[in-house]
Amino acid sequence: MKVGILGSGDVAKTLGNGFVTLGHEVRLGSRTAGHAGAAAWASGTGGKGSTGTFAEAAAFGEVIVLATLGVATPEAIRLAGAKHFDGKVVIDATNPLDFSAPGAPSLAVGPGTSQGEINQKAIPKAHVVKAFNTTGNANFFRPTFANGPPDMFICGNDDSAKKKVEQILYDFGWSSVIDIGGIEGSRELESLCILWVKSAMKLGNFRVAFRLLR
Repeated sequence: MKVGILGSGDVAKTLGNGFVTLGHEVRLGSRTAGHAGAAAWASGTGGKGSTGTFAEAAAFGEVIVLATLGVATPEAIRLAGAKHFDGKVVIDATNPLDFSAPGAPSLAVGPGTSQGEINQKAIPKAHVVKAFNTTGNANFFRPTFANGPPDMFICGNDDSAKKKVEQILYDFGWSSVIDIGGIEGSRELESLCILWVKSAMKLGNFRVAFRLLR
């Protein structure tokens, strides 16, 4: 499978590493071609990784991942070209974080909307699924915890797209995926990111994740 990832930071690289490890081809997209960090990442992927602009990554991907800074994502989508997302499954790993105040971040959008909903409106012919946004990137691939496996929460409007993302999560080593409904569920999942950050900061441990007890 060809995966286009918009972004070149830690989240993008970690997800890229996961896809490459599973044998997929990955292209990281940046605002401009030749991003040094993305190029360094690609050089260590054994030929499975490449780099380009946002537009080149979006056009490349059969599945696209949004891994840009949350509030900057609509601009990244605009630069990528909405047509490159048409009909594709889009994994939205973004959180609209506001770091302007001291301490833990807050949400920069809401309460009556979410970054997930904003992103879906920007690419109305794509199938956006919110995932990977409720824990840190160190836990994305093959998460292992002493007290048992964590849960990954997802939401989106298209059931077949969510099934595709669910399988990707299983391939990444997540044994439990919880679908909370339509893309408006991003409001809760993005708030859950804030809870994760505050919990991790208080504990002094960012190797934490959520689990829903049955």
